[in-house]
Amino acid sequence: QPCWREYLTTRIEQNMVVNCTCPISECRARPTTAFIYSIVSSQEIIAKYEKALLRCYVECCSNLTWCTNPQGCDQILLKDGLGYGAACSKCSWISCFNCNFPEAHYPASCSHMSRMTCAKCNHGFCWRCLKPWRPNHKDYYNCSAMVSKAAWQEKRFQDYNERCTFHHHAREFATGLRNSISSIREMPKIRNLTFVLDACKVLEQARKVLAYSCVYSYYNQDTESMDIVKQQTESLELLTNAL
Repeated sequence: QPCWREYLTTRIEQNMVVNCTCPISECRARPTTAFIYSIVSSQEIIAKYEKALLRCYVECCSNLTWCTNPQGCDQILLKDGLGYGAACSKCSWISCFNCNFPEAHYPASCSHMSRMTCAKCNHGFCWRCLKPWRPNHKDYYNCSAMVSKAAWQEKRFQDYNERCTFHHHAREFATGLRNSISSIREMPKIRNLTFVLDACKVLEQARKVLAYSCVYSYYNQDTESMDIVKQQTESLELLTNAL
């Protein structure tokens, strides 16, 4: 029994207990949960084992996922088949279920967000003509496109990037404001501030939509639809600033 206890404890601490087998090389039997409970007495180790079982279960279920809040959250979410889902009941974070981006990014599509992270794959391209740098386009100064086009493209990217960054910072301000109000709300003789908290949540959501609208607008080439998007975005931004 002491040998089994040491073996199982080690496997649990190394996060390798779910698929572990009998330590005898010829034996492929796996220890059952009841057997592990009867051998391991440490409540701390048992808690780690139960967390490992939970992780394995979530990873095996295609309709379940963990909350992707980068600040950390252990809530399990039920996928609804959409690119965005309901807010996490624990931390209010809204995750994207279709890609690896940490949060829902409507109206920008998942492909838009992937293109934003293309630097991770070391893809090289020419800012002048936007064609791949290799295998043929190796010399920047031999590019056939006009320099003015490159300058326009770069200026356009900078404009959208600055607007997107501004809305993200403004969203962080709204989050900080909501947290501050939540703390003073607990103080005695403070009137009900629920309406202010609700306003902060709306402000956070609006800033997020405005930020990802910049991404959507940057990649969208449909001039007719972009006129409508521009009008709606300007209206939302005006109302958000007023709020």
